[in-house]
Amino acid sequence: MSISESARFAWRGLTANKTRSALTMLGVLIGVASVIILVGVGTGASASVTNTLNSLGTNTLTVTLKSAGGGLFGGFGGGSSSDEATRKDGTSTREPSLTMADAEALSDRTLAPDVAEVAPVVGAASVTATYQGASHSVTSTTGTTASYLAISNETVATGRAFSDSDYQGHSRVLLLGPTVAKDLAGGDGTAILDQTIRLNGKEFTVVGILTAKGTTAGQDQDDRIIAPATAVQDHLAGYGNLSSISVQATSAETVDAAQAQVESVLDARHRTNAEDRDFTVTNSASFLSAASSITSIFTLLLGAIAGISLLVGGIGVMNIMLVTVTERTREIGIRKSIGAGRSDIIFQFMLEAVMLSVLGGVLGIVFGWAVCQIEVAGFRAVVAPYSVALAFSFALAVGLFFGIYPAMRAASLRPIDALRYE
Repeated sequence: MSISESARFAWRGLTANKTRSALTMLGVLIGVASVIILVGVGTGASASVTNTLNSLGTNTLTVTLKSAGGGLFGGFGGGSSSDEATRKDGTSTREPSLTMADAEALSDRTLAPDVAEVAPVVGAASVTATYQGASHSVTSTTGTTASYLAISNETVATGRAFSDSDYQGHSRVLLLGPTVAKDLAGGDGTAILDQTIRLNGKEFTVVGILTAKGTTAGQDQDDRIIAPATAVQDHLAGYGNLSSISVQATSAETVDAAQAQVESVLDARHRTNAEDRDFTVTNSASFLSAASSITSIFTLLLGAIAGISLLVGGIGVMNIMLVTVTERTREIGIRKSIGAGRSDIIFQFMLEAVMLSVLGGVLGIVFGWAVCQIEVAGFRAVVAPYSVALAFSFALAVGLFFGIYPAMRAASLRPIDALRYE
C-alpha cells in the first residue's frame, strides 16, 4: 500500500468521528501551548530583569548599610531607627551610618583610583506632588548629585538636568518622571516644564522631564522624582543617614578593583574589617549573573511543568487510538483478508496518531504565540524559538510513542477473529 493511500485511510479514520478527534487534538494543543507560554513567561522575566540591571550599567557599585541580621536598612528618610545595629570599639559605641563625608572620601582618586563617579543617595518617603489642583503620590523620590544621572544611565528627555551648582546652592529644582509629569499636567506632561510644583507643601521648580523607562515586573519605573540631595535634605528627608551611595568604576574591567578600594576606604572610616563591616557593597555584574541563573532555573521549571500537560495529551492520543482499534476490528479483518500486510496496518494506525499530534501541535503553536503577544501589567512573554521546536518535536514524538501500542495491537489481530468481531 502506498503512503498516499495510507494517509487517505488515516484521514478517513480521523474524520469519521470529528468530535472525538478534535478533543484528542485539544489535549495536545493545550500541552504544546503550555510549553510555549510558560517558557515564554520565564524568558520574558529573564529579559526584563536583564534589561533592568543593564540599564544600571555593568560597572556600578551600590553601598548600603547592613543590619545586625545581615539585611539592609537605613532606607527612606535617612533617619536612625531603634533596631539599628551597633558595634563596640573599646569603650565607645558607634551606630552604623553612611554619610556625605563617606561619599566625599570615595571621590578621592588617590584612595580610590578606579572609582570614576560617586553619588550620595537620599530617599524621601510619602511625598505628594501637587500642581494647579492636581495631586500625585510619588513612588520614588531621590535626592542626589548630578553624577547620579550618569551612574544610573538616567537621561533627560525634555529640559535640562540639574547641575553641581544646583546641588551646592541647595536649589529647589527637580526632574520629573513621565508618569508624574503626565498625572500633574495632563497630555504628554511637557506643559509642567519650568513650572513650580509643591512637594509636601514645599515649592520646587521642574527643570527637566526624565526619559521614559516603562514598567518592569509590574512596577512603574517612571513614577519618580530626582532632585539635589541638599534640597531634599533641607525640605523632605532631614539630615540623617544616606540611603545609599552609588559608585561607578572607570570601566567594566576595573569593577572588582573599585569594589576593593571602596571597601578599604569605608573600612578605614568605619573602623571595620571584612568580618564586622556595617555596610555592604553590591556589584551590578554579580546581580546580573545571579538573576540570570535564577531565571534560567525558573524557566526550566515552568517548561517541565508544561511538559507534563503534553505528556497527558499523549496518553489521551493512545487512549483514543485504542478505542479506534476496537471499533474498527472488522475493518482490520477485512483489509488483512484481502492482502493488507502487518506493516500496512501498523503504518496506517501510526499515521493516524501522528496526524492527531501534528495537527494539535500546529494549533498549539499558533495559540501559544498569540497568548504571548498579550501584554499584562506592562509584562509580555517572549516566545523562545527553541521552545516552539521543542514543543512540536515532543508532540510528534508523543504521537509516535503512544501510537505504537495501538498500531501493534491492530496488526496482531487474526483476520478470522477480526471478521467474527461484533
